[in-house]
Amino acid sequence: MNLRTNILVTLLTLVLFSCKEKIKESTTDQMLFSKHVVDYSDLLLKQHDTSIKIIDFRLAALYNKGHLQGAVNLHRSEFQDTSFPYNGMRINREVMEKRLGLAGITDKHTLVIYDDKGLSEASRLWWLLQLHNFENVYLLNGGLHHWEQMGGSLSTSTPEIREVKFKFTEQTTKPIVVGKEKIIEVISSDASNVFVVDARSKKEFDGFYLKEGAKKAGRIPKSINIDWAEAIDYGNTFTFKSLAELENIYKRIGASKEDTIIVYCHTGVRSSHTTFVLTELLDYKNVMNYDGSWVEWSYFDQLPFENDSLILAKN
Repeated sequence: MNLRTNILVTLLTLVLFSCKEKIKESTTDQMLFSKHVVDYSDLLLKQHDTSIKIIDFRLAALYNKGHLQGAVNLHRSEFQDTSFPYNGMRINREVMEKRLGLAGITDKHTLVIYDDKGLSEASRLWWLLQLHNFENVYLLNGGLHHWEQMGGSLSTSTPEIREVKFKFTEQTTKPIVVGKEKIIEVISSDASNVFVVDARSKKEFDGFYLKEGAKKAGRIPKSINIDWAEAIDYGNTFTFKSLAELENIYKRIGASKEDTIIVYCHTGVRSSHTTFVLTELLDYKNVMNYDGSWVEWSYFDQLPFENDSLILAKN
C-alpha cells in the first residue's frame, strides 16, 4: 500500500468516525421529541392538519397581537377554582371538559400548546390533561420565542370556534398530584426515597422575595431548590437543554429514577414544567406536582416553613 493509499484510507476512516458520532448525537437529540415535545419544523409541516389543535396559552391581549395560524386562545385563569381563599387551585374534571369543548376542542384532537414564558404555563395545561389521562398533548419546544426566531409567521386572525363535546375517557386520575397532607407526612418522616423539590427562584426559596398571592416568604422544610428555568435555554431560544445537561442538573436531587419526587413552586405552574422535564424527558417514574404549592402552604400558619431572610422584597 503506497503513501497516497494510506492517506486516503486514513481520511475515509476519519470521515466515517465523524459521521458515526454525528448520527449518535442526532439520535440523542431526537430522544427529546419521543414523547410530548414537538419541534418547530414538525409543527410547521402539520400546522394545517385539522386533527391537530394548537393552543396559545397566554392572555387574550397578547394573543390578539399575534399568534400561530389557527391557534385558539386559552389562559390558565380559566382553569382555576376560585372557591379557595388562595389562587391557582385546579378546576375539576367536569368544568375542564366544558372549558375545552367551548374552545372547539374534542377528545379526538391532538393538542400542541405553547406560551411565551419558556413553556412554564403551557406545562400547567399539559399536567392538567395528563392528570385526567389525556395523552395526545404536546409542548412546542421553545414556545413562541423559538417559533419567531426560526422564521415562523404569526397571525392576528381569529379562527371560527364551534362548541363541541370534550370527554375524558378515564374516570380515575393519574397519581401525579399531591395535597398538603402528603407533604406534611413526607417532611415528618425519615423516608430516604422521597424528595421534595422547589422549582422557584433562589430568592423565593431563601425567603428574600415574596411573590404576590403568598401570605409569607420562605420554603417547605427539607426541600431542594432547582429553579425550573435551569432546564431551558432561558433568555435565548427558550428550548429544552440537551438530555446530558438535564441529567446533570437534576442529579442534584439525589434521587433514583424510581424514587418519589414531589415538586412545588408558587401556584403549581413552574412545578408543572419541572414535572414535565423529569417524567417526559428524563424518565423519572414517580413524580408528583403539589397543586397548592407555596401559595397554599404559606396560607396556613400552623404549617412549618423555613426562611433565611431578614430583609424581604415584595413584588
